[in-house]
Amino acid sequence: MKNLILTFIALFVLFDTPIAEAQDKRQLLTSVRDWSAYVSTEGNLKTCYMISVPRDTAPKNVNRGEIYMMVTHVPSLKRFNEVNVVVGYPFKKGAPASITVGRQKFNMFTEGDAAWLSERRQDAAAVEAMKRGNDLVARGTSSRGTNTTDRYSLMGFTAAHKAITDACKE
Repeated sequence: MKNLILTFIALFVLFDTPIAEAQDKRQLLTSVRDWSAYVSTEGNLKTCYMISVPRDTAPKNVNRGEIYMMVTHVPSLKRFNEVNVVVGYPFKKGAPASITVGRQKFNMFTEGDAAWLSERRQDAAAVEAMKRGNDLVARGTSSRGTNTTDRYSLMGFTAAHKAITDACKE
């Protein structure tokens, strides 16, 4: 079921054109434990990404949209290991957001319902921490002031990352 959810998210959330009209090609590279890896070509733009949904969210009584985390490579734009979290609500302006892997905390900037690491050089460090870690905790505050915590499993992360790295070699 989790892989079906990941596929749905990857197919319908990441691109704003309907599937029947899309001129791009998406291919599942692998689905290992809690992570799925894809390659997509839209025109001349090749993108490799991996995606997961949280195992647990808190608080439970909050109505939220889709929640997921991605790591993306876009070789033609020289973007690799871009870490992104979508939380299913608009973030509060100026409120901190972060991900934590083990003892390592990475601060994020937010826009709408998404967050990215505050400094580009942190992406590679965060990915290395995720390869070694067991789980990741994403924290943020909604525009209504609700503090949320999402817990992601990192089981399958390394295999999915290898798949997107191999598929998007320069």
